[in-house]
Amino acid sequence: MTFRDRPFAVWGLPLVTLLLALLVLGTDAGGVATRLRGLLFDGLAQARPRTYQDTRVTGHPVRVLEADPAAIARFGAWPWPHATLAGIVGTLKQRGAAMVVFVGTIDRPDSASPKNLTLLVPPGPSFDAAREALEHLPSPDTALVAAFAGVKSVTGFTLDGPEPAGNVAFKSGVVWSGSRNPLGRMPSASHVSGSIEAIQKASAGMGALNLAVDADGRVRRMPLGFRFDGKTLPTLDGEVLRLTENKSALTLKSDDGQSGLFGGLFGGSPGVVAVETGGGPLAAAPDGAIWMSFSGPNPARQVVLTALMDGTLAPDALRDAVVYIGAPDALVLTPLGPRSVAEVHAEAAEDLLLGTVLRRPPSAEQAELLCLVLFGIGCSLVIYRFGVRAAAGFVLGVTAIVGYVAWWLYTGDHVLFDALGLSVGLWTIWATGAVARTVEIIWIRSALKRAFTDVLPPRVIDAIARRAEPMRLEGESRTVTYLACGVRGFAELASSFRGDPATFTRLIQRVLDPMMSEALAHGGAIDKLTANGFTAFWNAPLDDPEHAVHACEAAMGMMEAIAKTNEIITHERRIDGVALDPVEIGVGVSSGPAIAGGFKVHGRTTYSVNGDCAVVAAKVQQLSGQYGPAVVVSEDTRKAAERGFAFLEVDYIAVENHDGPVKLYAMLGNPVMRASPKFRALATFHDHIFQSMRDQEWRKARALIAQCRTLSGASQRLYDMHLNRIAYFEDNPPGADWDGAFRSILQ
Repeated sequence: MTFRDRPFAVWGLPLVTLLLALLVLGTDAGGVATRLRGLLFDGLAQARPRTYQDTRVTGHPVRVLEADPAAIARFGAWPWPHATLAGIVGTLKQRGAAMVVFVGTIDRPDSASPKNLTLLVPPGPSFDAAREALEHLPSPDTALVAAFAGVKSVTGFTLDGPEPAGNVAFKSGVVWSGSRNPLGRMPSASHVSGSIEAIQKASAGMGALNLAVDADGRVRRMPLGFRFDGKTLPTLDGEVLRLTENKSALTLKSDDGQSGLFGGLFGGSPGVVAVETGGGPLAAAPDGAIWMSFSGPNPARQVVLTALMDGTLAPDALRDAVVYIGAPDALVLTPLGPRSVAEVHAEAAEDLLLGTVLRRPPSAEQAELLCLVLFGIGCSLVIYRFGVRAAAGFVLGVTAIVGYVAWWLYTGDHVLFDALGLSVGLWTIWATGAVARTVEIIWIRSALKRAFTDVLPPRVIDAIARRAEPMRLEGESRTVTYLACGVRGFAELASSFRGDPATFTRLIQRVLDPMMSEALAHGGAIDKLTANGFTAFWNAPLDDPEHAVHACEAAMGMMEAIAKTNEIITHERRIDGVALDPVEIGVGVSSGPAIAGGFKVHGRTTYSVNGDCAVVAAKVQQLSGQYGPAVVVSEDTRKAAERGFAFLEVDYIAVENHDGPVKLYAMLGNPVMRASPKFRALATFHDHIFQSMRDQEWRKARALIAQCRTLSGASQRLYDMHLNRIAYFEDNPPGADWDGAFRSILQ
């Protein structure tokens, strides 16, 4: 079978879907890949969050200053006055903190400044003294600037934020190592706003506060730099890393354009591959962001503000610590739920200091798309060759494997592999093939019904339509069971209805219709309509290992059906008033090799089988009337179906153009009858009768037949026939080389 044998939709549409999936996932069209990736990575983070480890082992424990309810009642809601912040910074300095990081901008002078209060003093000489005293009081802004002395303080600025743009004196920048500049892949900004000038000057470092928020509103990565006005500026976390390592700039490593989807083969736009740290390079995304490994809230990271100000903290709790201070109600979504912005920045610092950032190397995307290509083509081929169900099993297995690979890489090596996008792409390819295959099945079923509605059983038509390979009409060798059914004495019956053709037509239809229904109900295919009946076959075009049994079951059903039909028609009369006589049928069944195939003519498809078994079945059906029982089968059929029926040997005949004589057996009932003592006695007598006749012991055969006539179930018509044959052979001895077949009856 070639692709031309199957409509384009079945094998072509899945491949088209594969190309579309590659385009969507490879270019992240509509953010689909990002969303799927985020769902998977969130699930991995929730199933196996990073184990919290105190960064004190790196020399700088990371802490977040928590504004507990008592502190809020004491200092008021955020933002706190600059005098309060100055006191907090001073206390942190006394406790040995190495760095204070403000997650926000201090962009306005303190509204509680004494100079601002002079505007509230009434005019007049009597209030000049008060006005002068206020003007000479120290400013909270000055106190905060003074508190910054002696501790590394880091403040932030906002890029493209809602605040008006202002002048920002940047403290540092971002540099790169490698042969090609990778910083062009970083996000850019058009304006910046930061803290007041005094705070900027007092700060040891300044970084961008902007987060990398995905389309679903979650933060999974932390940027380390942005481009602005021809400069590359560090983020708050990049600045913290720089200051903890006492460097003049943050250094990012270039991939030199050798990564990315096609970079390894053709070269591409350079991007960031790592951030240089004292502990070695840490993996980064091409745009300079790190994939965060979240550990979730932990009390060891928190510093309660009330305990800090009341002096109840352990003496060395903040020694050399990096302390983050931010708005307690500023929350963002993370894979582990809502978190304060300060906590998210603190976790990013922990990842950078501990080296626990997640890795998503460019080769991961290449591997995902390559797997999609290979497995997508594999899915299309399985649909084409084995069908939709097999393809579903294939995709299910692939999904399980890539899911395990993603889990193994994440837990074992902190590598992010997008198994979800790959799996969704594969299932989409499968769904396309399934829909196309379903449409094809509907179309084929409709065509088969038009061609074979009266020939094949409905379930066979449905099975053929669902097969991966189309129905073969060119011809094939198969072992089949062939059945011929006809009305005995058909010519005489038709002659008796010469004056009433309408009644005869109704009668034959009422007789043959249930016969054909029995053949179809037991999986047979109607082959031909003959002058007095029809023929059917089993084990073609679909495989039927029990074809002989099913044919015999159909024959037994025909015997029951004709009995019911005769009960009805015997109560009816012809047009001349004569009552209808019961109709007798004969059924011949034979199994053997045959050629099965078909052809199309005048727009109609025919399917048939041809072989010795068809010839034998037709001949047996013609002879069945002389044996008595309705159903007579050949020896091959008896051997294949013996366990299910009671068979009694009735003849041994020669068939023209057939290799050797054929033993014939009457089918008398089911296994219960076969086990009955009466049937076993009858079968034993028959064995002796036919052995005596083959040995030409005519007298002995006559005596055995005489005894058989007295047994229940014996067919007198059969014994009369054999007695006539004995008389014939007595007058015409067959000779010493006789094979036992009764050829005279064929003449």
